[in-house]
Parts: sequence; structure tokens; C-alpha cells
Amino acid sequence: MIEIRRGDELGESYRRRVTQVLVHGFAEDFEYFSKDPEVLADAFEHMVLLDRFYVALVDGEPAAIASVTEGEQECFEPDRRAIQRNLGWWHGLTSCVIVRSQFLGAYDGARPGLAEIGFVTTAPQYQGKGIATALMRHLLQLPYDEFVLRDIKDTNAPALGLYRKLGFVETRTRPAKFAKQAGFSSYITMSLKRAHAAQP
Repeated sequence: MIEIRRGDELGESYRRRVTQVLVHGFAEDFEYFSKDPEVLADAFEHMVLLDRFYVALVDGEPAAIASVTEGEQECFEPDRRAIQRNLGWWHGLTSCVIVRSQFLGAYDGARPGLAEIGFVTTAPQYQGKGIATALMRHLLQLPYDEFVLRDIKDTNAPALGLYRKLGFVETRTRPAKFAKQAGFSSYITMSLKRAHAAQP
């Protein structure tokens, strides 16, 4: 049975496990910081804002996560010293700069009633079981009139297929820098508008 809860409802005892799902799911994106998922979890767990993450639980274990933010809200609050403690002084400093430049910053069309969904990922052992679909369907019941997903890699066919199935449409593409080295050519933004959603 899949249960979906917000991270702050689960509490601090779930912080590490939620962070582990995050760093495993985005290991390729985070590999500059470290290729060791436990080191990544050590460095990142402090900055996860639990009230901005929804967690799909299977038998009480976090199986999939996604962030939901509105307006100027962020889902991370990085602390330079905490990152440096885990990654070293210089590497931690540059890593903090990268986190702030790449993972913070509101959607340029942010407004009340529009929710940005981000960092959607499923723990490896739960992939292919429909958990991300259940999580996304739950999020789409939240009282917003539009939902946006930013910067999906054009090579991420499973995610793009899921979002299209749920009714999202592509609204923007932007080329990836150093596309050949990155292994994909563009980032895709998708949105879903609801005509009669209640305002939050």
C-alpha cells in the first residue's frame, strides 16, 4: 500500500531517508559534489526543507519523493559550513555556490496558484511499480490552478512519458551547455493547467 505524506508530517526521523532517495535519484546530477551517495547524504540532508517535499511511503519506507513550491519558495536551504564539513573547505565552498546557482531560484513565471514540482524521483528498489505515478496523481489534487515541471532532460523518456500521460504539455525547451559531454541536448519545461482549481 502506498501512503503519501508531506515531509514535515513525517518529521526529522525521516530526514536522512528522504535525502537518500534524493541523492540516489539524482546521483548523475550530483556527481560533481561526490560520487558516494552516503557522502552526498551527509552533505545535503541539512538543507532539505521537509515541508516542501512530499513522500510516497511503502511499508513506512520512503519510496519516491517530489518537491512542491509556490512563488518565491525554495525546497533547499544550504548552509555553507555544513557542506564544507562534509566535502572539505574548498570543494564545499564551490559546491555551495553551485547548489545556490543551479538548485535555487523560483520559476520565472512564478505566481500565486502556480506550483512548481521538482526533484521527482523513485528509490531504485521501488522503480517500475507505479509509485511515482501515484505520487504525481496525489500532487495534482493539491489546490493549484497550474503545475510546472522545469528542466527535464530530453533523454529522460520515462519521466517525459509519465508527465505526458498525466496531461502535461511541453511549453519550453532550452539547449544544454556542453551537450556532447552532458549526454543530452536540451532541457524541457512542461505545464498542466486546471480550469476550475480552487486557490490555495
